[in-house]
Amino acid sequence: MSALSDHIAQQGARYLMPNYRRFPLVITRGAGSWVWDADGKKYLDLFPGWGVAGLGHCHPAVAAAIARQAQKLLHCANNYYTEEQIEFAELLSTRADGQQIFFCNSGAEAAEGAIKLARLSSDGRYGVISFYGAFHGRTFAAISATGQPAYRRGFEPTVPGFAHAEYNNLASVEALIDDRTCAIMVEPVQGESGVIAATPEFLRGLRKLCDEKNLRLIFDEVQTTPARLGTWFGYQHFGVKPDIMTSAKAIAGGMPLGIFMADASVAQFLKPGTHASTFGGNSIGCAAGVAAIKVIEQENLLANIQKLGKLLDERINALRQKTAKIKDYRRVGFMVAVELNVEGAPIAAKCAANGVLINCTHDTVLRMLPAFNTSADEFDFGLTVLEQSLELKG
Repeated sequence: MSALSDHIAQQGARYLMPNYRRFPLVITRGAGSWVWDADGKKYLDLFPGWGVAGLGHCHPAVAAAIARQAQKLLHCANNYYTEEQIEFAELLSTRADGQQIFFCNSGAEAAEGAIKLARLSSDGRYGVISFYGAFHGRTFAAISATGQPAYRRGFEPTVPGFAHAEYNNLASVEALIDDRTCAIMVEPVQGESGVIAATPEFLRGLRKLCDEKNLRLIFDEVQTTPARLGTWFGYQHFGVKPDIMTSAKAIAGGMPLGIFMADASVAQFLKPGTHASTFGGNSIGCAAGVAAIKVIEQENLLANIQKLGKLLDERINALRQKTAKIKDYRRVGFMVAVELNVEGAPIAAKCAANGVLINCTHDTVLRMLPAFNTSADEFDFGLTVLEQSLELKG
């Protein structure tokens, strides 16, 4: 690092809690799928903001909407209406089969709200079945639902009432249902675990179980929405509609905002006093969200994801033929995983040194959540760097 970058990193180590593993980069600005560090070096960001920057960094239409709203109204309490919140809710609802919206600030908060709504609407039942490999967030109910012991370690006892089944194994779910069960909570694609997709048959089986047992089916779509799978919402990709659904990350074009939604028949149980969020649905975030939805439509980005997803398949499958280091390749829309036979962190570091930012999860999985408007030329550059980086010995 340069003297400037080193100074900023030292200040960070001094003043910030040490809970993040930070890469030795100081990012100072971004535009589209590119970011620049404090030394002026340019990087292609194929994992922008952990999937938050679905339209890339600082999309002009979103930035302009934020600037306009900042001169008009920053925040308003939720005991009043605001135009931008209602407009955003309408845009979301009309693309999600008329579901009603609750605004919060993050994916974990959305998960908490969805669990509360499932319990509220279930006549005193409280049990929630989720899945091994799942990741639902860092708050207490969310880590209780998360099916990875590492995220719960040190925080026990967690919230009672959660049980974990085998992903894509319907029999293991049926075995856990009892008279206390109120909901089944599932990611249609397990992102943090390395882009592991549910089969349509499994999701249809969950829907049937919930209908037969009067359970709420919750889809955690924090990573899969909006647009990331080439449909507005992930459930539309799989053809299975949940009772309650969560979303966050890219939902507001880069601003912090989360939602959970449900049909009116379920949403009606969330009466005044049962749930709230001070900053949820703030005017800045909603204005950004309105702009983001319009950009996705105006730039035809659902089609771009579908089209360029095929390019990714061609390039990475060709790369698999060249190196034994690739064990598996998985893609659903613009959720991409390259699983290796070797440690992934050195490969990700080599990519960064050569100007491409990707994520490594579970030690051996290289993960990409590219912006929806990433171009073919940008993918060509990124995958060329990945190919070069895989030439590392080991």
